[in-house]
Amino acid sequence: MSLIDKLDKTNIPNHVAVIMDGNGRWAEQQGKERFAGHEQGAESVRNVLKAATEVGVKYLTLYAFSTENWSRPKEEVDALMGLLVHSINHETPDLKKNGVRLHAIGDIKGMPEEVQERLNWSINELKDCNRINLVLALSYSSRWEMVDACKKIAEDVKNGTIDVQDIDESFVSSKLTTSEIPDPDLLIRTSGEIRISNFLLWQIAYTELYFTPVLWPDFGRENLIEAIFDYQSRQRRFGKTSQQIKG
Repeated sequence: MSLIDKLDKTNIPNHVAVIMDGNGRWAEQQGKERFAGHEQGAESVRNVLKAATEVGVKYLTLYAFSTENWSRPKEEVDALMGLLVHSINHETPDLKKNGVRLHAIGDIKGMPEEVQERLNWSINELKDCNRINLVLALSYSSRWEMVDACKKIAEDVKNGTIDVQDIDESFVSSKLTTSEIPDPDLLIRTSGEIRISNFLLWQIAYTELYFTPVLWPDFGRENLIEAIFDYQSRQRRFGKTSQQIKG
């Protein structure tokens, strides 16, 4: 019996988020330029999206480019932007055929104009798809997101549309770029690093964390299923006791 056959189909995480790490190290191990790792990483995106759809995950969020990544060498950033545009153009027809709806979170207005244009085009093309939601975190960081949310809330208070005493968790969540996306049930980080790297800090308050030494370009269908199988072995208590959950 394969591992996928052992999965509890009633306990599939609704939302899986992934910190895709290890492209550069994978390329170095192969004796190749760093960009080769990013290209192979794009293939892993295809495989993981297909597997997530297969098992019934409804939201798959990928940390594709952080605000900190802008500080990388210009040639690498330019190559990544080019790969992003190419991937959007090339993948959109297949995404549509497979029922994938596309979302983007982050400081999208800070992305190159061509990236914004193609991203908006693809989002519009896929707006009626409903099998799985693919969320790309682009020019994203939690600290940027929280500062941005604070500015929006301050404007609301200044304009008199809300009283300070009425600000609660739900209201703060409504000001985040993920306002229409449920919090992750499972967060996966590849490459052996055990840290969150400024990703979805508000949203992962009760998310199950899974760290794997596998580099992102080597991460595929079976690795995702292993992560979900591990997730299913855990008891999510959300601050309650085990007895309360069982009751």
